[in-house]
Amino acid sequence: MNGKRFIIITGGVISGIGKGTTAASLGRMLKEQGLKVGVLKIDPYLNIDAGTMNPDQHGEVFVTDDGYEADLDLGHYERFLGENMSAKNNLTAGQTYFSVIENERKGKYLGSTVQIIPHLTREIKNRITNVEGDVIIVEIGGTVGDIEGEVFLEAIRELKLELPRNSVFFIHLTFVPYLSVTSEFKTKPTQQSVQLLRRIGIQPDMIIARSNRKLDEKAKNKIALFSGIRPAYVIGLEDLPSIYQAPERLFLEGAHFKIGGYIGLDMKNEFKWNIPKCDKKVSIALIGKYTGTDDAYKSVIESLILSEAPKPDIVDSEIFERYDDERVNAVLEKYDGLIIPGGFGSRGIEGKIKTIKYAREHDIPLLGLCLGMQLMVVEYARNCLNLENANSTEFDENTSYPVIDMMEEQKRILKMGGTMRLGSQEARLIKGTVLYDIYGRDKISERHRHRYEINLDILPQLKTADTDPEPSNMRISAISQFVEAVEISNKRFFVGVQYHPEYKSKVGSPHPLFKRFVEVCANKS
Repeated sequence: MNGKRFIIITGGVISGIGKGTTAASLGRMLKEQGLKVGVLKIDPYLNIDAGTMNPDQHGEVFVTDDGYEADLDLGHYERFLGENMSAKNNLTAGQTYFSVIENERKGKYLGSTVQIIPHLTREIKNRITNVEGDVIIVEIGGTVGDIEGEVFLEAIRELKLELPRNSVFFIHLTFVPYLSVTSEFKTKPTQQSVQLLRRIGIQPDMIIARSNRKLDEKAKNKIALFSGIRPAYVIGLEDLPSIYQAPERLFLEGAHFKIGGYIGLDMKNEFKWNIPKCDKKVSIALIGKYTGTDDAYKSVIESLILSEAPKPDIVDSEIFERYDDERVNAVLEKYDGLIIPGGFGSRGIEGKIKTIKYAREHDIPLLGLCLGMQLMVVEYARNCLNLENANSTEFDENTSYPVIDMMEEQKRILKMGGTMRLGSQEARLIKGTVLYDIYGRDKISERHRHRYEINLDILPQLKTADTDPEPSNMRISAISQFVEAVEISNKRFFVGVQYHPEYKSKVGSPHPLFKRFVEVCANKS
C-alpha cells in the first residue's frame, strides 16, 4: 500500500448522534482487516483541552496515559480499538490558534500577514497528516454550519485537493427522523445538511444516516438522489440496544468494502467482535453530582457494561443532603452495589458520605473512585475514629481534622501554574489485600486526575495492610509517593482508589477492578 488514506467524518442536522461511536466502529472494523488505524478527534471549541469543562455540559474529561485531558470520544476510541490514545489524537481550535500565534511571535512567518488561509488551515492539515497509521480516521466535532467549525471544513477541503487521488474519503453522518404520525422518514434535514457541505466545496462520498428505526430503501434512494451519491453508499444506522453492536452493523452493511473500493484497499469479509452481553442480574447505583447527562460518567458506565452489568442508575447525591439516614437507606436498599465516582467542589458531598456510611454499616459492595476514595476516608474518620467533623480542605479549609489535603508538593506545583496530578503513575500493591488479589501482581500503572490526597499526618491510624492485619480496620492497600488505595477487607467489597480505573477498560478486557466489583454484586449471598 502506497501512502496514507484518510477517512474524514463530519456531522449534520444535530449533534450527539454518534460521530464518536461511528468513528470508533469504523476504526475497529478496519483494524480487523489488518490495517494500522490512526485516529484524530478535532474539537472546534477554543479551549486548549477539555480539562476545565463542566461535565454537565460537555460530558466527562477522559485522561490519557500521557496526562492529556480529552473529549470523551477518545474513550470510545480506546475502548473500541483496544489501544491507548494520547495528546496527539486530539486537536482543538484553541491549540490551533495558539500554535499559529506562537509561530507569529517567533517570526516563523517571515513578516507575512497571518491569516486563516493559509496559516491556520496549514496548521490543521499538518496535524492531520502527521497522525501515524495506514488509515487515519478524522472526526470533526459539531455539525456543518457551526461557525467555529468552518476553518476545519476548509482545511479538509484543501486536503483532498492536495493529496493523491482517492486517498481521502468523506463520510457525512446525519439524522433522519421517523414521524410515526405520517409513517415516513423525513429526509429534508439531511438534504439541507448535505447542501451546506457542498456549498463549502465538500461532496460526501458516503452518508451514514442515523435514525430511530431501520431506514427503508425509499428513504435511502431519496437521500442518494439529493446528495449526489449512489444508493449503495447511503448506509442506515438505526438506534441499537448497545453501541457495541455498531461495528458489526456497519460490517454487515458492507461499509468496509465500499470504503476499501474507493481508497484502493483490499478488504476481507471477516470480522471478529466481542459484544458484551450485559446479562448479569445486578442492580448498581452510581451516586453522582453531575446528573445533567449520562456522558458525565461515561467511562464508569461503560466499564460496568463491559463487565457484563446493565447500565447503572445515576442517583443525585444532593437529594441525600436533605434526607435523614433512614430515608437515604430506603432509597439505597434496593441496590446490589454502589459507586462513588470522581468530581470536584462541595456540592453533594455530604450526600455521598451518607451513602458510604450506609454501605459500610450494611455491608453493601462499594467502589470509590478518586473523590469517592477520599470521602470513604472522611466517613471512616468521622464515624469510626471519632474525629468529629473530619473533612477535606477542598470543602472546609478550617477543619480540625484535614484527613484529605493538598499535599505540599501539589501546593508548590499549583504556585507554578499546574493544578493536578495527571496521567499514568506506578503504584505498589500490598500483598494479602483484596486489591492485590484482584490484580495478582506487585506493581500497577493507573491514570490519575486529582489535586487532593490522604493526609497521613492526621491519620496515623491508617496503616498498610502488612503492618495492620486487622481486617475490620480501614487499611492502605496500594501506595506510591502518596496513598493510592484503601479498603476494609472483612466487607464483601469496600475498596477505594485514588486513580481512575475506568479509563483503562476496553472491549473484551474490562478493568479487573470493575470486573470483580460486578461479580461480588451479582453474588448476593
